Amino acid sequence: MPERPLLPERLRPKSIRAKVVTLLTVPVVSLMALWGHAAVTTASQVSATEQLKEINSALIRPISDFTTAVQAERTAAVAYRAAPDAATESALDAAVSRTDKAVTALRSGIGSNTTDIAALDTKLPDRIERLQDSARSLTGTRKSAKNRTAGVDALLARYTTAVERAFAVRTGLAGTERGERIEARSDSRDVIELARAREALSRQDAVLGAAGAAGTMSPAQFRAFVGDVTLQRELTRAAVPDLKPSHADAYRQVLDGESTSRVTEAQDAVLNAGADRAVSAVTAEQWRAGAVPTLSGLTDAERRATAAGTTAEPYSLSTLGSSGLAVILGLVGVVVSLLLSVRIGRGLVTDLTGLRNTALELAATRLPASMRRIHNGEDIDLDQEAPLARTEIRDEVGQVGAALTTVQRAALRAVAGRAAVLTGVSGVYVSLARRSQALLHRQLALLDTMERRTDDPTELEDLFRLDHLTTRMRRHAESLLILSGSAPGRAWRNPVPLIDTVRAGIAEAADIKRVRLEGIPDLRLDGSAVADLVHLVAELTDNAAQFSPPHTPVVVRGEEVGAGAVLEIEDRGLGMGDDALAAANERIRATDVDLLDSRRLGLFVVNRLAQRRNLEVTLRRSVYGGVTALIVIPQHILEAPQPGLRPLPKTDLPEPNRPEQDRPMPNLPAPDLPTPNLPAPNLPVPNPPAPDGPAAPVPAGPRTPAAPDPAPQQRTDTTDKGGREPATEDGLPRRVRQANLAPELRKGDPEPPAPLPARRSPEAARATMASLSSGRRRAHREQPNTTTEGGL
Repeated sequence: MPERPLLPERLRPKSIRAKVVTLLTVPVVSLMALWGHAAVTTASQVSATEQLKEINSALIRPISDFTTAVQAERTAAVAYRAAPDAATESALDAAVSRTDKAVTALRSGIGSNTTDIAALDTKLPDRIERLQDSARSLTGTRKSAKNRTAGVDALLARYTTAVERAFAVRTGLAGTERGERIEARSDSRDVIELARAREALSRQDAVLGAAGAAGTMSPAQFRAFVGDVTLQRELTRAAVPDLKPSHADAYRQVLDGESTSRVTEAQDAVLNAGADRAVSAVTAEQWRAGAVPTLSGLTDAERRATAAGTTAEPYSLSTLGSSGLAVILGLVGVVVSLLLSVRIGRGLVTDLTGLRNTALELAATRLPASMRRIHNGEDIDLDQEAPLARTEIRDEVGQVGAALTTVQRAALRAVAGRAAVLTGVSGVYVSLARRSQALLHRQLALLDTMERRTDDPTELEDLFRLDHLTTRMRRHAESLLILSGSAPGRAWRNPVPLIDTVRAGIAEAADIKRVRLEGIPDLRLDGSAVADLVHLVAELTDNAAQFSPPHTPVVVRGEEVGAGAVLEIEDRGLGMGDDALAAANERIRATDVDLLDSRRLGLFVVNRLAQRRNLEVTLRRSVYGGVTALIVIPQHILEAPQPGLRPLPKTDLPEPNRPEQDRPMPNLPAPDLPTPNLPAPNLPVPNPPAPDGPAAPVPAGPRTPAAPDPAPQQRTDTTDKGGREPATEDGLPRRVRQANLAPELRKGDPEPPAPLPARRSPEAARATMASLSSGRRRAHREQPNTTTEGGL
């Protein structure tokens, strides 16, 4: 199974330049694509660094400060709500002041940010809007705390909502929906988890502060405290190991410090005491001594981690790294590749284009011209036509050119040898054909003499068969002359009726009884073309009869057209395939004929005849499934009918309900061709009968009829008074020896012949042959057991 092409035909490069450019462009484009990928990656890193600096300064740092301030205000507000006094109120006012500054910085950062927040995360704009709403709602929460209109749990929930919205914005900035994120530089996800751990510790501080001020801890507050302790410890344990070493060290200094140990001890004491004794398990001073330094240390570590992105230089070696080096080296490689590709491609295109032009000139001009000269018999000089290179060629393209020269020399040698062989073969053909023609003309003359001398119908039938076979042999001998380029011996000076020419061609076919002649135009054919058209019709008719079933007819019809006349020879055989039909038409139209191809000699004969007389011969499918041969006869070798010509005979069509053997044959009178110009003496030949069975008396070819009698008054008439020839007792016509010979050729006749007309008309000859055929059929019907050879 053949492989399918990678590209469709319309997309494939056609010229050598396009193919070479494509071949060299593919690796260069691939290299440029890789360099482009490295450049885009590096540019993305630079852009991400710039974006990180802006987001850190405009959003992350203000949001972190806002979260810390709200956490501190939440602790102070809850403490004031549980135990309102001057100290707690002063602490709340200080926390509110710090929160207001953080809110102002947050709003300024959001307004100055130029990064497309929606491109980072489509949810970020809504989250930032909700964060701003929470910042605006802090005023109402503070009033509720100072007016004591909201409980501790409600205050915790409101402040926690603001903190959670801040964490939602930070989480969106460090989200994972897009492939390239700023967390690659700031470890933002781990930092956010540690910030949530700090938030859990801050909530614990607020709950314990409110419980200590109130003197008791509710079960809900205890459950919240337990959850926050668990969340803080899990987040701290999971996030710290994933930080960068420098950031992890800052967090470990805080988590491993004494303050964090105090916080852990206080947490364990509260958890072990339960809700009822939680306030008495740890004092406010003990908790604040560990919680405040721990929260402050975690805040400082978070700020250092988030500030790493703001200090990074986008174009520094640490930022670019190997990607920047790959971009620089890739650019150098692309430039060098382009220069080399252009130089090598230009030289390759020049060499291949020159080789192509040389090969085309060799195939289209030089080699055909040399071959024509050889066929014309001229001598050529190989060294001049195909000179060999004098020096050794090391380039592959040059070696291909030298190989073409070698092939040209070998082809010229082969053509010269073949031309010599064909010249010898042609000479042999001509010699054999001329000798065969001379012998066949003598044989036809002898047969004509024997036909005129015998009176026995059986012998006459056999002589007619021999006459027909000899006529066909003469056609084959003429075919040899035609293939050799020589002209056949027969020629006519005066125009001949086209119908007589067609009949003569049919008569030279093998199975003439199957040929049915239909309307031929009443035209005259130039005498110089008669022999060629007779031979052409004979070849095509013989081929049609040979390659069709024996019970089917071969129809020959004609029609006058604007370009001249058209003859159709149609058979009803199996026909030919499309490839075979195209090959046959190609051989008919070919300009060169291969005489050594013995399987196609018939087509080559048709080719030579058609080219000699400018005839157009085409084979095509017949409507009956067989093949129809069309012969277009040009106008310049045709003449209009002259006054006094006999009309075309009417064809008796067979009756549909009558057996084939009893149907009357078409009315085909013998052609009356003028005497041709032959190199040999005039050799009269009679009309041959069919090989067997009843058949129409079709002529054997443009045979030379007997010369008219110069002295008709000296000849005797063999017809009776009614214009009929004398008959035997069986009703058959009687032949009179030497009745149609000129007086000079007659040999002493023992019996004085009856007077004969100067020339027997075609109608009389047809009537004679029809009488012989009907007599034999009648004899077969009366004596069915009598066996004889085929009838007329």
